[in-house]
Amino acid sequence: MTEEGISLGRAPAQAEPAQVEEWGSVERFEPGVSNRTVTALASVAALGGFLFGYDSSVINGAVAAIGTHFNIGAGTLGFAVASALLGAAAGAMVAGRVADRLGRLWAMRVAAVLFFVSAIGTGLAPSLTLLIIFRVIGGVGVGAASVIAPAYIAEIAPARIRGRLGSLQQLAIVLGIFAALLMDYIIGSSLASSPTSSLDGMQAWRWMFLAMVVPAVIYGIGAVFIPESPRYLVAKDRLTEAAEVMRRVLGNVDIPGKVRDIQETIAREVKPSLRDLRGPALGLLPIVWVGIALSVFQQFVGINVIFYYSSVLWHAVGFSTSDSLLISVITSVVNIVSTLIAISTIDRFGRKPLLLIGSVGMTVSLGVMALIFGTAPIKHGEPSLGGAAGPIALVAANLFVVFFAMSWGPVVWVLLGEKFPNRIRAAALSVAAAAQWVANWAISTSFPSLKNAGLGLAYGIYAFFALLSILFVLRFITETKGVELEEMPEDIRGAATTR
Repeated sequence: MTEEGISLGRAPAQAEPAQVEEWGSVERFEPGVSNRTVTALASVAALGGFLFGYDSSVINGAVAAIGTHFNIGAGTLGFAVASALLGAAAGAMVAGRVADRLGRLWAMRVAAVLFFVSAIGTGLAPSLTLLIIFRVIGGVGVGAASVIAPAYIAEIAPARIRGRLGSLQQLAIVLGIFAALLMDYIIGSSLASSPTSSLDGMQAWRWMFLAMVVPAVIYGIGAVFIPESPRYLVAKDRLTEAAEVMRRVLGNVDIPGKVRDIQETIAREVKPSLRDLRGPALGLLPIVWVGIALSVFQQFVGINVIFYYSSVLWHAVGFSTSDSLLISVITSVVNIVSTLIAISTIDRFGRKPLLLIGSVGMTVSLGVMALIFGTAPIKHGEPSLGGAAGPIALVAANLFVVFFAMSWGPVVWVLLGEKFPNRIRAAALSVAAAAQWVANWAISTSFPSLKNAGLGLAYGIYAFFALLSILFVLRFITETKGVELEEMPEDIRGAATTR
């Protein structure tokens, strides 16, 4: 990101009551109508998450074919798979400047264009170099969407349902993963169960990438019709527009009072920059390190190994290509159902309890996988899961997905959208999101080599980080359930402490 981040800009310190009443008034609305409206708006913003999930997971069905087509080794293949994540880190860092200068909606539209270009370019790439370049371009869109969507949703959502709406980002991601894996399965199965087969003279793996054109267009169209964030509008002194948006999404509230609250918050702030993140804890504010750690732990438990490499993994231990792709689809369905559980409970149970439950469950399930793969006999260079070992590994893998999807998957995005104070929210969120993509890249790039060294070792490392995440949550995570962004106490907002 630039040093500015997604700023909330400057607005008049205080609007005179009479002046406020000219563009806003206290009106009564049915809460259900307000909920439906804000949910619809949040869903459109979360479409970026759908493209994120699709773009990152479509490689699952294509990875073996890409390796064969371009005749590359494990290290190069790992880099090709994870190249989009480098773009995502860059996109997360620069998205704020676009959103600050042009608005949240323009940032979404730019991301949609990048997704579209990536889909066409990757699907038609004649060389590995061009494939990687277009994967990086798509990654920039992914990174931008990962910053803009949670920020936009947090800024339009009422506190009573902010957790559920923030979780829509993760639901969209897992739906995108499901769509990508289902598309991989359909295309791979229809073409002699091989992604190297051809349709109309084009290999199946290319069609897997080209299919992303459709959701990219839908996302771009949706970003044209939803309203701008009211906090952004207030920051730009577009008070009439801000009041109208609030009237649509907040329902039964004092709109002039709400606008004044935002103005007063903005008036106390200075223009945000990365310099504002500096603090006494190794050069950064403690709360920034908490955000970075949330992002890193989310990736270091190895969740994306399941969604990037699962078809290769299950094929390696004896399943057919078609069955491996089908297992990946089933796992993505488990992911969706578990995410729905998180959405239905996050505003009831809170963020911290879900993280703890998820961490314990991931530690156990990953430990079981490490034990099974670490003790399996090796045949033809691959572990052989005979007898009950295969079904147990499948159950453990899916339980791992369950515990991740009902906790660390959605909850991290919710916390990143609401935990930071307004003054540094966008800049801190961008740094945390960039750290997430770098961590994702590190895990995804290293897995092919770790797989060659031993799957037991790989899953043992992921289990270790899941165990560490328990201690991290107990020590550093505070609850943010039901608290308005402008009303969060200092210990939760984190400017001074991580208690």
